[in-house]
Amino acid sequence: MLRRTLTALVGLLLLAAPLLAQPPNPGQEGFVQANELPPGQELPAAPFVMVSYAFFLVLMMFYLWTIWQRIGRVEKEIRDLERRQGAGNR
Repeated sequence: MLRRTLTALVGLLLLAAPLLAQPPNPGQEGFVQANELPPGQELPAAPFVMVSYAFFLVLMMFYLWTIWQRIGRVEKEIRDLERRQGAGNR
């Protein structure tokens, strides 16, 4: 019973966290279009997109490299086992 209550409480807190993360801006009334923002509040999106794609490309290349290394080790172990088995049968 206690575990269910704690699970429900943690779930409620996790769902409410985005609402509590940013206090409402009292000076802003409704939606403001991006082209109406002052120049100091604009962020160019292109650098962030390029950096995120580059990060994930490097991450995927690293992951593929680790898989390649592990497959190489397994193939080496299989060759060693085949060689030992062939030597033991003679």
